Amino acid sequence: MHIVIFAFKSTSMKVNPAYNTKESLLELYNQPLLELVFEAATIHRQFHNPREVQMSSLLSIKTGGCSEDCGYCPQAARYHTDVEAHKLMTVESVVEQAQNAKANGSSRLCMGAAWREIRDNKDFDNVIEMVQAVNDLDMEVCCTLGMMNENQAKRLKNAGLFAYNHNLDSSKEFYGDVISTREYEDRLNTIENARKAGITVCSGGIIGMGEAVEDRIGLLMSYIKMETPPESIPINALVAIEGTPLENQKPIEQWEMIRMVATTRIAFPETVVRLSAGRTKMSLEGQALCFMAGASSIFAGDKLLTTPNPEFNEDKEMFNILGLIPKQAFAEGEKPVTIPDEKIIERKRKEAMREVELAEANFKAKEAGFEPRKVTVS
Repeated sequence: MHIVIFAFKSTSMKVNPAYNTKESLLELYNQPLLELVFEAATIHRQFHNPREVQMSSLLSIKTGGCSEDCGYCPQAARYHTDVEAHKLMTVESVVEQAQNAKANGSSRLCMGAAWREIRDNKDFDNVIEMVQAVNDLDMEVCCTLGMMNENQAKRLKNAGLFAYNHNLDSSKEFYGDVISTREYEDRLNTIENARKAGITVCSGGIIGMGEAVEDRIGLLMSYIKMETPPESIPINALVAIEGTPLENQKPIEQWEMIRMVATTRIAFPETVVRLSAGRTKMSLEGQALCFMAGASSIFAGDKLLTTPNPEFNEDKEMFNILGLIPKQAFAEGEKPVTIPDEKIIERKRKEAMREVELAEANFKAKEAGFEPRKVTVS
């Protein structure tokens, strides 16, 4: 067993050099559980405040109707699930939800849209305005909107986006068993586009989809190979939804989540490890071990996109029992500065001109005595 202890955070360590190969990571993952948790806790305390846990909220701003075939996702249009498709929320509704989340202790809002990719249309303009508005609330803004090109990433960055989420889901080898409509390389390209724009990266995976332990390690190796690994790595347990191809997948044991959290923490000392989907199946004791092993973020609120999640009050009680402290917004980086979006400014200018033109036309028509023809239907 290799135990690497640091006296203090004196130097940057994005990736732990003691565990940068598949073999060493696999050996680490398979350690006796308490030894693994101890090593993870030791490293966690060198790079993070072990009592601080960020409360984040995940909001589905556009639900269902996705053209992808991700085997775990109830939002895919091709699967028959209980998820009802909804069009994009209004900016006002998103702001209201963000204010509610902040009032309940969340310092980060992640907005998710069931899109295969971002399209340069009015919906994306509205998302830009959502990002601007939530950033103005002094909350970290994260988006997960599907594939994204460089120009779209720049617009989001200028709007005030703090992080972009784009999960790799699993190892490159296992990925094709779950998804066929998007290549692994497509996901890597989107992450790179976020990087180029100066947006922090949130990217992780799902365990419990039928993958081998080697695939869980393969996921982490994908991040180790990056020039800069993600600032956030969410660890999700599959929530099997009726109507999806993985509906009959057996739930994983919470000990597997603890192992994955601990291994991720040790491999990436500075990264924020996020305990994400699947928390409803974990006991308070199991979650406590995850926090000890290095998890420093949870999603709070009753839904995680379209799957169940513990309510705010339950999490507040857990924080009190464990002595945890909510992490403040922008503890891991400066608040982005919002830059006015030229496309939105131009669109609104044209819309205003059109309204003036219509008003003038209506006025002239009334002056001329024009009355619209009345049509009666018998």
